[in-house]
Amino acid sequence: MEKTESVTTMVGDVFSVQVHTSTTIVWPTTGLVENAFDVADAQGGKSRLTGWSHISDDVYGMVAAAPRVVDRMEGFLGGEVYHYNSKMMLKEPRVGGAWEWHQDYGYWYQTGCLYPYMASCMIALDRATKENGCLQILKASHHMGRIEHGRFGGQTGADPERVTAALERLELVYCEMEPGTALFFHANLLHMSAQNRSDKPRWSFICSYNAARNNPYKDSHNPRYTPLKKVDDGAILRMGLKISSPDKVFVQPEDDKTAVGERVKA
Repeated sequence: MEKTESVTTMVGDVFSVQVHTSTTIVWPTTGLVENAFDVADAQGGKSRLTGWSHISDDVYGMVAAAPRVVDRMEGFLGGEVYHYNSKMMLKEPRVGGAWEWHQDYGYWYQTGCLYPYMASCMIALDRATKENGCLQILKASHHMGRIEHGRFGGQTGADPERVTAALERLELVYCEMEPGTALFFHANLLHMSAQNRSDKPRWSFICSYNAARNNPYKDSHNPRYTPLKKVDDGAILRMGLKISSPDKVFVQPEDDKTAVGERVKA
């Protein structure tokens, strides 16, 4: 079932249990954990993540190149897209930190992308609920355009005055999701997530895309236009339990010039 509200779409059971199971079993292995780092929130909590810029020959790369994701993105953004970055978000039980209100384009504007022709797909690997800090979005907030961003804790967040005004006018949606559900959302959509104070983890995989016609005018830790080769649906299962390729290059905290807050290696 597909529900569409402007440029935000939630699609149930996009990857069923196959991606959730593989990712959950293999997550604590070489590569992902060693390259994870913590980002402080404004309340003193810490959110853990690991990220990379290019599609590699592993489960995550096959998901990011799957037609069921890429085709929707191309429909979303009106033409060819390429992979801009991917990340694994790990909210541990009781200690997982918050993500402040922000727009992804608030970051990506700083990396040379002139237009907000960008979007992300977030796939729930665990059940996401209000209790474990599910994503919250302000419906139709992408129509506000890019909001100024500044430092809040160790994160870059949207101007609080604008956020407060938006909260008074727009519908707040809690994105409670079952494993395998995917949320597609525009880069100017205001979103956040609260701390995880439950006894349940909340892991999610996010792959983001830029329109090919929006090639950045300068270099950054995110790539310029790189043609994306789609894979067939069976490629994910063929990866089996393989996760990180030896040649995968992870983003390091010091590489991201769009983050003004201090980030601590996990």
